[in-house]
Amino acid sequence: MVSSAQQVWLPRQFGSLDGLPAGLGYARWDGRSGFPSDPGGVEFYVPPLVQDIRAISRPLALMTRLRAVQALSSGTDELRAELTGSAGRVTLCSARGVHARSTAELALTLMLASLRGIPGFVRDQGRGMWRAEVRPSLCGRSVLIVGHGALGRALEELLVPFGCAVTRVARHERESVRGPVFSVERLPSLVGEADVVVLATPLTPATRRLFDAAVLGRMKDGALLVNVGRGGVVDTAALVDEVRGGRLLAALDVTDPEPLPAGHPLRTAPGVLITPHVGAFTPSLWPRLEDLIRRQLERFAAGEELVNIV
Repeated sequence: MVSSAQQVWLPRQFGSLDGLPAGLGYARWDGRSGFPSDPGGVEFYVPPLVQDIRAISRPLALMTRLRAVQALSSGTDELRAELTGSAGRVTLCSARGVHARSTAELALTLMLASLRGIPGFVRDQGRGMWRAEVRPSLCGRSVLIVGHGALGRALEELLVPFGCAVTRVARHERESVRGPVFSVERLPSLVGEADVVVLATPLTPATRRLFDAAVLGRMKDGALLVNVGRGGVVDTAALVDEVRGGRLLAALDVTDPEPLPAGHPLRTAPGVLITPHVGAFTPSLWPRLEDLIRRQLERFAAGEELVNIV
């Protein structure tokens, strides 16, 4: 068992979190106020659940005894960059899998809303207009899922009732329960066959701007690009070029930059639906995150290897 000198910072949003292992000193921080204790004594850090990396990273340089960071997001690219050069070895863990079902649900929502023209109907409603039109269905469409981890698999399950022809792409070629997963090297030859392309991959050096002008240019006319992974996976300038003329549609929960500045061309481009990176945020997220934090702290207190190590 660890000594009481080992300090843990938890997000203030989890003030009711109970059942934590004894023998650790706990403090809670919201990312905005003053530090709740001396950062120099913190060994396990669970950053506040905010999207501002500057708030998350503010105490890192002072955490000279830091041993582990448990991110509350599946993507850890920005946090990993902030930890580069930290004194000593720091184990970074993600919340991989925790957000999958909620984010997959939003991905499906974006697909249906974009294909059926819901944003246009909502605008018409506010203008008092009634304009019926025939819009494409998701049923029977070909869907390419890029990134076949927990999120990609969860989305594929949701697509089953729609009878979609699903093609899977991931870093390595393998077999899945529902069929083959092709390697990312096959992407240029596969992307042009899909009616809908869903990006469900984390941002890494290998995936940064994976969808550049060349790959976007291979997508079929009228295809829909859905991004629920990370904004940096797409070359934003190249995407703007494709959607401005209406050749492609896009439904984005993540963008690059994020948030999009006021007046950014993606905000007003035809056929573009944007949500503000809310894929994971449903009430069911909190108990799953609490369970992850509890299990990780139990492992930390017992000196066991943590899970979801990045």
